[in-house]
Amino acid sequence: MDDTAHSTLIRDQFTRQAVPFSTAAPIANEDALRPVIAAAEAGPDDTLLDVACGGGIVVCAFAPHVKHATGIDMTPAMLERASRLATEKGLANVTWREGDVGHLPYPDGAFTVVTTRFAVHHFPEPSDVFAEIVRVCAPGGRIVVIDTYASPDPAKAAEFNRLELLRDPSHRRCLGLDELKGLFRAAGLGEPRVQFSALRDTVANLLARSFPNPGDDATIEALFAASLDDDRLGIEVRRDDDGDALRYAYPVAILAARKA
Repeated sequence: MDDTAHSTLIRDQFTRQAVPFSTAAPIANEDALRPVIAAAEAGPDDTLLDVACGGGIVVCAFAPHVKHATGIDMTPAMLERASRLATEKGLANVTWREGDVGHLPYPDGAFTVVTTRFAVHHFPEPSDVFAEIVRVCAPGGRIVVIDTYASPDPAKAAEFNRLELLRDPSHRRCLGLDELKGLFRAAGLGEPRVQFSALRDTVANLLARSFPNPGDDATIEALFAASLDDDRLGIEVRRDDDGDALRYAYPVAILAARKA
């Protein structure tokens, strides 16, 4: 798939996901955002850029703590949702921009904090986007990456990525934890600090805010159910005590480093 086709898929998926993704409890949970702000060591003199900002959740969470917060994304519907969220929260120190995150339209060292959340698995070339993130981060600034990560078992990682591609056709590949750390090492940032959390919800809720191709939702649910027995996805999957709802927990890493 070339970059143009992939960009079209992202805009299609996230135009439809703009509201359900941005309002999903596991994504918008303020308790999950506090460790991100702490990892960035955000303060009143900081300027923030959130790369692939989606519905503006990260930007709006940082805005009360920083001088100015900016979000960039390629999907207009997501930016509309982000603008609405900022208005609802009464935030005046935010800016939104439509653009290509692989070629950030900012000068070197323009921001003191640069973040990206739940987006790396959509990047065709994560190292290229990460290089841009490092470029626009000022010396002494902080870089924070938050994303789900795949099992170190290659077979389980492949099956998890197959499920995610079925669920969201704009998905490219969920990296392993060491691969995420490797982005920092390769960029000369050294070993990042890492905190762990999880995205937890029911499979029914996950599918309700996803837009797989027709018929793939049954396959997705079957993969989750099969993983109850054989752990084929390499993630936590369980049923409620009453045996009804199927639940999952996607592992999440918050990786942070300071640019020398």
